[in-house]
Amino acid sequence: MIDQPLLKTVQALIAQEALPQSYVNTVEQTILPLAEYVIDLRRNRQGPVIVGLHGAQGTGKSTLVLFLKRLLQEHFHCRTASLSLDDLYLTRAEREQLADRVHPLLVTRGVPGTHDVDLGQQVVDRLLVAKKDECVSLPAFDKATDDRQPEDRWPVFDGPADVVLLEGWCLGAVPVEDAGELANPVNALELAEDPDGVWREYVNECLRSRYRVFFDRIDVLIMLKAPSMECVLEWRTLQEHKLAARHGGAPKEGEAAKPVRIMSDDEVARFIMHYERITRRCLAEMPSRADAVIDVAEDHCLGRPVFKKR
Repeated sequence: MIDQPLLKTVQALIAQEALPQSYVNTVEQTILPLAEYVIDLRRNRQGPVIVGLHGAQGTGKSTLVLFLKRLLQEHFHCRTASLSLDDLYLTRAEREQLADRVHPLLVTRGVPGTHDVDLGQQVVDRLLVAKKDECVSLPAFDKATDDRQPEDRWPVFDGPADVVLLEGWCLGAVPVEDAGELANPVNALELAEDPDGVWREYVNECLRSRYRVFFDRIDVLIMLKAPSMECVLEWRTLQEHKLAARHGGAPKEGEAAKPVRIMSDDEVARFIMHYERITRRCLAEMPSRADAVIDVAEDHCLGRPVFKKR
């Protein structure tokens, strides 16, 4: 049950994020049980806990992490840091070099192989071993400019962290072991732009190697489960509309390019094709191995967490 001090914090966050008042119910039935689960896990482990939150695009990962972090910090007095895989993307220049060296599709951020997971490892290490009041810089990526922000603009966390919340759309994903499955294109992008499977093989090998090492650090995996791939496309399109509204819209034909990168609906559909293979596979196989699963309805409402017995 939400007490008055916690309700005050929740109401302030709802206003800050322009969320409907009904999100109070989401906090009570979804996020508070998650916070209690994390606290119990930390108590039993007697040490820091790394919590992984997986969810396809548009499932509400960032909002959930924002509220979960505040609950852990202010209600349970637990020093909590959060890090998104999105903030670990390689710089635009690094992805262009990767595209030249391996495959042109790797210029597009998102899939395994386009993150600096070594940087992620270093940041997590610092968060766990930092001395009291030692500042740890957390990487930040600007999706509007499609590039990493300068380091002097990164947020900082005063360590050490009791809990690290690590979220991302492909967090915890596993590689495909069936060569035939990998060879069969799942959409028009793979068929037309990766006919020999070079891009797919590279992405899959990254999941098998560097990403596996990073993901293995997660102590508990929580999955926000989208109802379908079609909903993921719809939600990601809506995200781009909101981004466009904040920055004055995408350039019209004949207009000079804007300083931000806004995608049209067709461009979003193509963009999502980069994610489709791994997203579909995670929707099919991850619920059986995640430590907790939260169903996301088509209207974005979150269900109660279903926890796996330990």
